[in-house]
Amino acid sequence: MRGVADVDLTAALALALGRATARVLEAPGFVVGRDTRQSGPSLQGAFSDGLAAEGVAVADVGVLPTPGVAFVARARGLPAAVVSASHNPYQDNGIKLFSAEGTKLPVETERAIEKELDALLDSPEHRSTRPSGSVVVDAEAAGEYRRGVVAALGGRRLDGLHVVLDCANGAASAVAPAVFESVGAQVEVVFDRPDGMNINDGCGSTHPAALSAAVLERGATLGLAFDGDADRLVAADHHGVIADGDTLLALFAIDMAGRGQLAGDSVVVTVMSNLGFHLAMSERKISVVETPVGDRAVLGALEAGGFDLGGEQSGHILFPRLSSTGDGILTGLMLADLIVRSGVGLAPLSAGLIERVPQVLRNVVVLEPHRLAGATDVWATVTEVEASLGSTGRVLLRASGTEPVVRVMVETFDPEAAELAVDRLCAAVEGSLGRPTGS
Repeated sequence: MRGVADVDLTAALALALGRATARVLEAPGFVVGRDTRQSGPSLQGAFSDGLAAEGVAVADVGVLPTPGVAFVARARGLPAAVVSASHNPYQDNGIKLFSAEGTKLPVETERAIEKELDALLDSPEHRSTRPSGSVVVDAEAAGEYRRGVVAALGGRRLDGLHVVLDCANGAASAVAPAVFESVGAQVEVVFDRPDGMNINDGCGSTHPAALSAAVLERGATLGLAFDGDADRLVAADHHGVIADGDTLLALFAIDMAGRGQLAGDSVVVTVMSNLGFHLAMSERKISVVETPVGDRAVLGALEAGGFDLGGEQSGHILFPRLSSTGDGILTGLMLADLIVRSGVGLAPLSAGLIERVPQVLRNVVVLEPHRLAGATDVWATVTEVEASLGSTGRVLLRASGTEPVVRVMVETFDPEAAELAVDRLCAAVEGSLGRPTGS
């Protein structure tokens, strides 16, 4: 659930959601945390009160990264919730639920909660017959998470590594510096002064120019930028050049395959990864498993295939043997460890690794974007276009979940061919799904 705080997502709605969640999950305890948004305390309090009203014992872990809350949930065998809107601006907020395994809830469970929520909103006077629960501040959770992340290094250290951390004025601010300092890194921190309104504001993984500038100014070896709830990461080398999720996944895949730690010599990515990533992996005999957009799809493919690495171009990267969800701090620690073990910096490791294939993206406004999956004439055109582009071209069509548009993307080294292909695909989409009057 996500929207503008106090407009789309109100305290009353959060309270009802807490009650609905407690009724469906029927857990005796619950872990609840948040990021640094101005609206966080009131929404967290309301959601927790809803849980407690249904007899649940709530552990209030305060400000903690989303993966930290998931870690604590898994360690304690309790479901959890995070009040956060991730990389969105401070005006937005949301509530994300986790199972007792630290993973997203099954779709069927989410639907059951939605149904119960609707019933409660229709009849808010319907109270629980169970004794009231409690909400207790838990000051131990942050340390528990920090120790868990550090344990992933297996005793290795980062002595001599000079790193800049951009905490996005978010949940990483009170956690990430301590993690890196505890393993010997020389740490300098920027954007670690949250005031409730500056989360993700010109900083963090969605605004990496600030990280580049800080690395150059301070002469650091490596820069790491998280988003507001610290489940994403982008990096910068000592020249200030940014490495996105595709580059990081390629580095991890090659390193893990070389150490015999990449199951099936395979990596899972979404359809948004650049064709250059696919070509780089093919050259190194690493298979790429492609999924729809979203970490749920990536996690599903990782679990189904028993794979060890997956993620998204945005920097949301998953190491399923180490964490139940994407974790920017863990990812940064693994990257720093890779660099220390290699004996060279990020720049030489990533130089020439991925040759980015130029991309043309166009949004097509249509009457019925939901009909895309069954539009056989559109997919016939896609097949023809893919054949004309060959192995060095790629086509992606995706209906937006929030707008009446179909996103058409073509990647190829020939810009003219890309434009022609997009024109042809857009015409097919409009012809099949309908063009709104006046557009």
